Amino acid sequence: MKKIKFLFLLLYFITSLISAKAEILNDVVIENNKRVSKESIITFGNIIIGKNYNESELNNILVELYNTNFFSNIKLRVENGILIINVIEKKIIQSVILEGVKSKENTEKILKQLTLKDKSPFDEFTAEQDIVKIKNSLNRSGYYFAKVDAKIKENNNDTLDIIYTIDSGEKALIKNIKFTGDKFYKDRKLRGVIISEENKFWKFISNKKYLDVDRIELDKRLLRNFYLNKGYYNVQIESSSAVFNENFFELIYNINSGNKYFINDVKLDIPIDYDIKDFKEVQNSLKKLKNEKYSFNKINKVIKEIDKISIARLYDFIDASIEIEEVNENKLNLKFSVIESDKFFVNKVDIFGNNVTEEKVIRNQLEVDEGDPFNKLLHAKSINNLKSLRIFEDVKDEIIPIPNSQQKDIKITVQEKPTGEILATAGVGNDGGTVGFSISEKNFMGRGVGLVSSLALSEERVKGEFTVNNPNFNFTEKSLSTSVFAINTDKMTDSGYDSSEVGFSFGTRFEQYDNLFFNPSFKTVAEKLETNSLASASIKKQEGSYFTSTVGYAFDYDLRNQKFQTTDGFRTKFTQTLPVISDSNTVVSGLISDHFFSFGEMTTSLGFYLKNAIGLSDDVRISERLGLPRKRLRGFKPGRIGPVDAGDDHVGGNYASALSITTNLPMIAPTLQNFEFNYFFDVGNVWGADYRSSNFDDSNYLRASTGAGIEWWTPVGPLSLTLSHSVQKKSTDEFEGFQFNIGTTF
Repeated sequence: MKKIKFLFLLLYFITSLISAKAEILNDVVIENNKRVSKESIITFGNIIIGKNYNESELNNILVELYNTNFFSNIKLRVENGILIINVIEKKIIQSVILEGVKSKENTEKILKQLTLKDKSPFDEFTAEQDIVKIKNSLNRSGYYFAKVDAKIKENNNDTLDIIYTIDSGEKALIKNIKFTGDKFYKDRKLRGVIISEENKFWKFISNKKYLDVDRIELDKRLLRNFYLNKGYYNVQIESSSAVFNENFFELIYNINSGNKYFINDVKLDIPIDYDIKDFKEVQNSLKKLKNEKYSFNKINKVIKEIDKISIARLYDFIDASIEIEEVNENKLNLKFSVIESDKFFVNKVDIFGNNVTEEKVIRNQLEVDEGDPFNKLLHAKSINNLKSLRIFEDVKDEIIPIPNSQQKDIKITVQEKPTGEILATAGVGNDGGTVGFSISEKNFMGRGVGLVSSLALSEERVKGEFTVNNPNFNFTEKSLSTSVFAINTDKMTDSGYDSSEVGFSFGTRFEQYDNLFFNPSFKTVAEKLETNSLASASIKKQEGSYFTSTVGYAFDYDLRNQKFQTTDGFRTKFTQTLPVISDSNTVVSGLISDHFFSFGEMTTSLGFYLKNAIGLSDDVRISERLGLPRKRLRGFKPGRIGPVDAGDDHVGGNYASALSITTNLPMIAPTLQNFEFNYFFDVGNVWGADYRSSNFDDSNYLRASTGAGIEWWTPVGPLSLTLSHSVQKKSTDEFEGFQFNIGTTF
């Protein structure tokens, strides 16, 4: 009983103490405020007149007012029911000025990242943090030696200016790129995977030679994906380091590839109320995985099949996950689980950060829109669609619940990046030198439209072209590409003719069925053909001006495992061009098929090439006749095989075909990091023409060559060497036992 009385007394004492410290506020008085009004301060502090405030609640008011960042000092006291707030206001920043940055683009980029901006309150600690942000921004642009100082300029109107003085210094250049550790693959192959490149004196355009933290992170992701697609499930890109030495950086990637893994077993787990028949294509894809080498791309193909079920809206609330179990040192069990996600609908989609890009460009990529059931797979596809546009530095998303509702909001924040590019290329080989120059823009006027202006020059040919590509024309989810071009082919010295073409074309390309793309097009060309005394009589007869309008189409069936460094699968493409208005009415048809096979680290390709040109009402014009590309019949000089007129004048044929076999040889000189060797065997033929003359050779004869090739990553650029032996050729053919080609970018 005594204990109970004691507790009541203690409770009464505490209650009395709290009541003694609490007061009812009858009014609020603000002292020393100049810019911030009394009403604003009451709102910021969540102050309620007539409320009984204790000491803890007064402290909360103090915290709320400090959180506004408007005040450098605040004091509170209560006298006779009046809350007196004494404040010292922070000075307002009139201007944030960057000195020493010449580029307007860089200035705007840095200012966006700063916390302190024009008309915001000044805070010394935040200003110091902004100095760090400026240095980090300059580092990402390659300025690793930048110095940043800040000074404050007091103004008469009780404001101030922050002046950041920036000495950016020289950009940090990459002198060498090295790959260390248990990397398995040669440096030459890995250099082709990453984006960063070594500095050379002629690379005056490329910015990839500068050290960039974001680019290094991208390199690491590309390297990881490369190894994952090769079966190295546990690959670790353990570190990347930049070692400074003699005013240059040496970029080093340390790789631990681990073991190569194969898929032991695959399972699909779906909810009991789902129909397994709807997942037939998913099951077919899973069956193909068994006993195959682990590949990140192959896993994505299964996910793509599940995506199709989502897109078809067979199940609105669907999600998927994959569990991977290591069975032993080189075996994996895969389990794909399809589950029902939380059931809610999308209330609205808010998009932020698109200062240049039109909002409709972003919304066109969304698979889940306002009012739709929220589907995790389709939402993830939406984000991937935005990233694949390659016009954003970063894309972030956030799902925001709405209390007491089955709806949620989606917040998408994009970070835009420069989308223009200047590229220059050069190459030299047996056929002479080539020079190329192009300017491109991926997001013209913020509409997601691509522009490319290019110029290519060689000893016999000059081509200029301007192309506009709209990837989603008129919201049809089909691209529309339009180009204007001019081409001059000068063969006056060798064959006695010169061809000048000016024209335009437009077309579209879309996926008609899975992996089958359809590409219809229209083209109009005005050509002028001139000859000299070296031309044969048949070519002289074709001298004059021509106007041609054609429609074309292509079916492209692409089942390659990857477009870059393909190792498995095949690609088959059929093309045909039909005359609409033409002086020669030529129909050109072609079939190209390339198959790839892997045997361990050895990759073999089998290529088939067939093309023909038929004049419906007249001879096929000299500029429309066919030949074989160098890579289809190696050793033979392009344009110097096939029908011959006037003794030694190669005029091209109406038919061309080739069969090529190529395999790399990784077992040869595996320690030579910058070399790769291959073996090839080619057969081909160019034959047939519409006319006959007294000194004409149709040259219908099967040519064959075999030999070895060397791909060498030189300090100048990739060098391709080919040593060929003619197994079979005609006496009129021109054969080069040694061919080379080297190219680089600037």
